[in-house]
Amino acid sequence: MKFSKSIKIAQRKISTNSPVFIIAEAGVNHGGDIEFAKKLIEIAVEAGADAVKFQAFKTEHLILKNVGKAPYQKVTTSQSESQFEMLKKLELKKEQYKLLKDYCKKKKILFLITPFDEASLMELEEIGVEAYKIASTDTTNLPFLKKIAKTKKTILLSTGMCYMHEVEAALKEIHQWNKNVVLLQCTANYPIKEGEANLNIITTYKNKFNVLVGFSDHSVGIGAAPYAVPMGAIVLEKHFTINKNSDGPDHLASLSPDELKQFVRQVRLVEKYMGSFIKEPTRAEKNTRVSLQKCMVAVKKIKKGQIIRENDIIAKRTGGKGISPINYKKVVGKKAKKNYNVNEII
Repeated sequence: MKFSKSIKIAQRKISTNSPVFIIAEAGVNHGGDIEFAKKLIEIAVEAGADAVKFQAFKTEHLILKNVGKAPYQKVTTSQSESQFEMLKKLELKKEQYKLLKDYCKKKKILFLITPFDEASLMELEEIGVEAYKIASTDTTNLPFLKKIAKTKKTILLSTGMCYMHEVEAALKEIHQWNKNVVLLQCTANYPIKEGEANLNIITTYKNKFNVLVGFSDHSVGIGAAPYAVPMGAIVLEKHFTINKNSDGPDHLASLSPDELKQFVRQVRLVEKYMGSFIKEPTRAEKNTRVSLQKCMVAVKKIKKGQIIRENDIIAKRTGGKGISPINYKKVVGKKAKKNYNVNEII
């Protein structure tokens, strides 16, 4: 399989040579309130995220009514309601997705969304989204992946809860129709423990699949995501909320508005620390090099015509003048072209 090494979402380029693409995951933290959703967009913009992401689902198409909540949902929401009842309260309509998409355009941030069922996918196609994030719950849903892949929109594929053979099957299915994919390591609990981030899987994905990689982070606080950047993650996703104590399944594991700002700053700082792949003096070092690097001088008097021996010379700081000792073999064994006094630059 060979996937694209450079993709675009709208006019934003995503590649190993581009800044890390940061997704502020609003998810369902709007609580079904469109004004809350708009506020989340404003928070993402203020934090400096590249995109803000929501979730699109029709509860009847997503889940059976008698399915219990996930363990983390039992902790963060009322145990008296079913998962179906919880999700129904968080559902948005097509017109609301369009409103949020338009609001993102107005605020100059990319609108991303995860479809959880085919009916929602069709609605999102009608409003014209730029890309699709696929949740870990659908990584094994090959018929659905095929439908998404056929839209030819860029795909960000999360892989929580999956075995490697399932990830490979998902990529093979998508590859038949779509080469614009970013594969995201993810652990699908909210929140995860430190030892569950498994950032090394990013390296595994890079070595096994010819695909761009990223990390969807459910760790506590700023957490693991910045550490994923040196490992090659070019897309990062992190949940955020207005109030961690709000009623809903994901608030407790989400960043506060201030934490989201810190998160973006930390990622950008890591990128600066990463710097260049080319080993050469930095612009500032070139001036320092003149003062600190050494050149060869005479350690004793050398007469013109004398064969210069290794013990006739030594390296000292000369202010950048002379021959670098890295080239001492080009000097030793040669005849001196002039008389040299002690400490005179060769």
